[in-house]
Amino acid sequence: EVQLVESGGGLVQPGGSLRLSCAASGFTFSSYLMFWVRQAPGQELEWISTITTDGGATSYKNSVLGRFTISRDNAKNTLYLQMNSLKPEDTAVYYCARDPSGRVRGQGTQVTVSS
Repeated sequence: EVQLVESGGGLVQPGGSLRLSCAASGFTFSSYLMFWVRQAPGQELEWISTITTDGGATSYKNSVLGRFTISRDNAKNTLYLQMNSLKPEDTAVYYCARDPSGRVRGQGTQVTVSS
């Protein structure tokens, strides 16, 4: 059974940082591209970042480029998202996913950016 378990969310002030983690199990993590997607209140799920199987290449939604960094540790079956310079518009539930549409995703972790 595929399991993706996110952690690391919370309440942070604008300009602050958070590091999200996603523990993966039930599949060969190192064989899959991995993704972060998010869903803001009242909005649809949106893709924000992709990482290749070996972590050698990454891509980002324009609005997070330069502020967010995706990474992975295949030895630990864990995906990460370092988020810096957070803005109120980054407030959302963040999910790690095995596909860019988020069809196979975890339960999510809430990130709230507010003063």
